[in-house]
Amino acid sequence: MLAILVVIFVIAYAAIALEHPIKINKSASALMGAGLLWTVYALFSGDHELVGRQLNESLASTAQIVFFLMGAMTIVEVVDAHNGFYVITSRIKTTKLSSLMWLVGFVTFFLSSVLDNLTTTIVMISLMKKLLDNHDDRLFFAGMIVVAANAGGAWTPIGDVTTTMLWIGGQITTLAIMKGVFISSMINLIVPLLVVSWMVKGREVVSPPQAEDSGLLQTTPFEQNLMFCMGLGTLVAVPVFKGITHLPPFLGILFGLGILWLVGELIHRNKEEDEKEHLTLTHALKKIDMSSIVFFIGILLAVATLEHTHILGALAKWLDQTVGRQDVIVTIIGLVSAIVDNVPLVAASMGMYSMAQYPADSFLWEFMAYCAGTGGSILIIGSAAGVAAMGLEKIHFFWYAKKIAPLALIGYFGGIAAYIVQYKLFH
Repeated sequence: MLAILVVIFVIAYAAIALEHPIKINKSASALMGAGLLWTVYALFSGDHELVGRQLNESLASTAQIVFFLMGAMTIVEVVDAHNGFYVITSRIKTTKLSSLMWLVGFVTFFLSSVLDNLTTTIVMISLMKKLLDNHDDRLFFAGMIVVAANAGGAWTPIGDVTTTMLWIGGQITTLAIMKGVFISSMINLIVPLLVVSWMVKGREVVSPPQAEDSGLLQTTPFEQNLMFCMGLGTLVAVPVFKGITHLPPFLGILFGLGILWLVGELIHRNKEEDEKEHLTLTHALKKIDMSSIVFFIGILLAVATLEHTHILGALAKWLDQTVGRQDVIVTIIGLVSAIVDNVPLVAASMGMYSMAQYPADSFLWEFMAYCAGTGGSILIIGSAAGVAAMGLEKIHFFWYAKKIAPLALIGYFGGIAAYIVQYKLFH
């Protein structure tokens, strides 16, 4: 049975990694994999009561992550519908390319620490189209936005799907991950920024012909500011809610979503139905990426079978005996995440190592959050942010591999060195 489970998982994983060449959505592959794995496990185990109980446990932990992501995605969509991000983007004004690069890098870094990497990338690349006319310049900016978004998402529990998974799973806590990974994430961004800003030094920003943005006329400055502050405030308040009440984060995000929904209904109650329809939470729920949500459900349930059958535990023992060093193992996991999706990698790692052996906020989990979160920047297909940038700016795989990948790699290892030095100094 174990051999069959491993073969099914490897085939499903390969289909997920090769989503673009084979033109099959990774969500379909993840759901097929999960269905087959649980079916085989149920048929071969003989203990249907045990399998049913384990499936219920896995479903409960998966649902917490899925509800959290759905709430967070909906909040971001509502803010975007109200042109809330214009509050930030309208303040970016500079005539030097190098200054703009630093400004965009830091705005992306801090924005992605409270939003998801994908949304931050879309917002910032959309901004670049309004600020830069030269497509070659925009390509470099798009590459750095991917690096900055992934680096920014790694140091907060709500900035990246993988850190959110570790946070909800209890492997990391809010303040510890922020203190532990912030410096290494910042190094991951600053090193490539230094190189790229030197490359564009002395060059002027060439702006595109100005056109009136009709989208901004749909909402008032008050509505933009209110929904931006409430949306970000809700996301930031979730870790505080968890710390005070000790309730799961998904309840905090759903509670915040309810408050945001109420406020939205109140401020638009006097508008005509056609005028306010696209600003409502109901409309935002239709716009969230349900394909990604379904993918998380499939991959987390698939990985759960390997955990319940002790395959991941055996793999962890083999890695410890073969490689031996924890830092090397996690570094390799981060590099692999440049090729394959980091969600199943982290999900597998959570099943490989027990909390009894590696308690919350131990070296393994914090280092995992950094490596899995930033390793995806090395190749453009390694993260959702990279794939989004690829589509928005028509970036070629080999252009990114030649121009941005070496910079991302230097930043990745720079951050690793910073984290290890920091850990040894303070532990």
